[in-house]
Amino acid sequence: MTSPRHKPLIGCSSTPLVIAEIGVNHDGDPSIARDLIGAAAEHGADAVKFQFFNASRLLTSSATLAQYQARTEADPVQMLDRLELSSDQVLQLCDEAQQRGLSSIVTVFSPEDAAICADERIDVIKIASPDLVNRPLIESCMEPGKPIILSTGASGLDEIRRTLQWMEPIRPSLLQCVSAYPVPIEQASLGGIGFLADATGLVVGYSDHTMEVQTGAMAVLAGAMILEKHITHSRAAHGPDHSMSLDPVRFGEYVRLAREAARILGPRDKHPLPIEQEVRLTCRQSVTMTRSLEQGAIISHADLRVARPGTGIPAWELERLCGRRLAVRKNAGEILAREDLVDA
Repeated sequence: MTSPRHKPLIGCSSTPLVIAEIGVNHDGDPSIARDLIGAAAEHGADAVKFQFFNASRLLTSSATLAQYQARTEADPVQMLDRLELSSDQVLQLCDEAQQRGLSSIVTVFSPEDAAICADERIDVIKIASPDLVNRPLIESCMEPGKPIILSTGASGLDEIRRTLQWMEPIRPSLLQCVSAYPVPIEQASLGGIGFLADATGLVVGYSDHTMEVQTGAMAVLAGAMILEKHITHSRAAHGPDHSMSLDPVRFGEYVRLAREAARILGPRDKHPLPIEQEVRLTCRQSVTMTRSLEQGAIISHADLRVARPGTGIPAWELERLCGRRLAVRKNAGEILAREDLVDA
């Protein structure tokens, strides 16, 4: 069962969906994962994300470590074996997340593992950046019919469009992402958020691999509707992602700044706001009389001018009033009202 705060839908609000990426920062220990779920809930996340993989299916004998992984690990198979959770463990963690009012998101890495996503304890399916070209996996992830988030790190627009064609009629959410760990802030590439939104018409967010707390707010201002940020119990812990993650307190600051940015940004449209109404009426102009005219007189351009306040016929309509007949006497300087006019 989910709590009232449970928020499985994406892109249905002006407030960004904030995902606490637990990933493999549980170090293979479900108790650490549960603690991180609690920390994510306490510090304002909307969702948590886990990774579900089977090391023997994910890697071949020739697989190597990425440079950032090699800083803390010696062998890719040993690393994944140490960090692997069973399907039952992942589903129990997803259930706990839902009980705490968080949406549960799971990244899977092989078609065989995608079957787990049909379980009701998983709300959203995530496809990692390297798998944007993995059609068998993507098609398997489409089968449960759940919302899909597709990360786009190290991909070009042509590759992204090709994958979106495979996925039709499903319309995933996209994450702008820079596939480096960590990402220097000057290479955060937040401009890609708006670019992807314009190019695809999809909900777009940002998978944040920087080590900063302000980048979420900046991503919101750049158009992000989803934020994904790693959370850890300790940046000094042994593991591939801890050092580029945020501890719970800094994660909370990240969320606070992002929410404040969304509040300041306001709705993504343009219309007069209630706070503007007094100035609108006071400082806009109405059509007024330049001289006094008797009832029945035909109005000419010379009889009219515009002046404040804007409580009468709007100034932009002045030309349309020429040739109309006055239904009542009007004095010089009076604002012209619609009921003062009849057709000639």
